[in-house]
Amino acid sequence: MTVQETGATGDSAGQQTATAKQPGAKRAHVIVIGNEKGGSGKSTTAMHLIVSLMKMGFSVGSLDIDARQGTLTRYVENRISFNEKKKLNLPIPDHLPVHRSALEDGNAAKLDERDRFTKALGELVMSCNFVVMDCPGSDNYLSRLAHACADTLVTPINDSYIDLDMLARIDPDTLDIKGPSIYAEMVWDARKRRAGVDGGTIDWIVMRNRLSHLDARNKRDIAEIVDKLASRIRFRVAPGFGERVIYRELFLKGLTLLDLREKGVGIPMSMSHMAARQEVRALLEIVGFSPADGEELPI
Repeated sequence: MTVQETGATGDSAGQQTATAKQPGAKRAHVIVIGNEKGGSGKSTTAMHLIVSLMKMGFSVGSLDIDARQGTLTRYVENRISFNEKKKLNLPIPDHLPVHRSALEDGNAAKLDERDRFTKALGELVMSCNFVVMDCPGSDNYLSRLAHACADTLVTPINDSYIDLDMLARIDPDTLDIKGPSIYAEMVWDARKRRAGVDGGTIDWIVMRNRLSHLDARNKRDIAEIVDKLASRIRFRVAPGFGERVIYRELFLKGLTLLDLREKGVGIPMSMSHMAARQEVRALLEIVGFSPADGEELPI
């Protein structure tokens, strides 16, 4: 099982080989889940990637950069509680929340947050094969630090013009792309910072999430705009998760779709669950989880 960047910039220095059960680089491959809008499914996406990697045999660390809201942190806590209640041994990531500074002075607060972030990331990046970060749905200093450290950046967006507006300004009459918007500009800045620090690249993947199962003109129009935008501001497009109740229900138990076949979980599989598992598989393949001969994805 090989995990790698597949963008035009070439292979990532964080390439990993699952069959060897050892990292192919001296540090963890960092996957950042981020955008500047809440409610797009970032934490759900992060947890499914985390569990996928752990089921492949990798050691995984996770950072909750949105520690005040703490959705990923509660997801992990719910998973620990479910393990204890059911006496199971579902894999748990090495998880750390990163809180924003309480200092009032702006420069001092940034230094404090940088120290907090660097310490947390430093604890995981040399001991794990992968580190997955869940960022807040807003622009702040911690989020920018996280983006600049990414080897792979996954940006879930809802299938709406409101979410698309974070990436580009669209002409309302012609639907032509007028230019990049605030989040795309922030990612561009992160790419420049990353290149300046260590010469690394960021493989950016935009994931159309919470897709309706009905065909509609709005859905087709957004798909066309996203495809055009991909070549213009250099990202790859991934199929996201459909609008399914199961994704919301699993949070309270700390589970993912990859856990449903585990003995003792107690959630019967349905046709809807099977379709949802295919959505997760499709995302994993786009992100870069390519099975080696004789291996299969863990879903």
